Amino acid sequence: MSTLALTQAPVAKTGMLIRKPPMAVFEAFVDPAVTTQFWFTKSSGRLEPGREVRWDWEMYGVSANVRVESIEPGRRLVIEWPRGAIHTEVVWTFADRGDGTTFVEIAERGFSGDGDARVRAALDSAEGFALVLCGLKAWLEHGLRLNAVGDRFPPGREP
Repeated sequence: MSTLALTQAPVAKTGMLIRKPPMAVFEAFVDPAVTTQFWFTKSSGRLEPGREVRWDWEMYGVSANVRVESIEPGRRLVIEWPRGAIHTEVVWTFADRGDGTTFVEIAERGFSGDGDARVRAALDSAEGFALVLCGLKAWLEHGLRLNAVGDRFPPGREP
């Protein structure tokens, strides 16, 4: 591995084709009535530019205060959220494929710690967001609640 590769900060990335138009996929992330069907269990409100909302994962007793940095409806969403003592940036991009489908990508950056800690955090994030996208796909395309996020760490199986 090159020295350059070792010094670059890791970015967690994942993506998936969703067979719905970009605005429907975008709305699934900004409207908590939809997002609670596949990701977190409770929210203090809709995502809007400059707004801070609280997301709860009641099955884990965990919450996060999320700050919306920017929104481009149907195209891009950027938030900042806590990861331990620091905040990371999460960016969603929604690519219109011109056939009624959307390729959604999620990238998180800004992990802290030594190299190993940053890589572990990026891998955990990519895994988590992959589960989120699977849940989104099942919900939007088939009306199915997979509960993939909730079932990732059942009682007795700690993260």
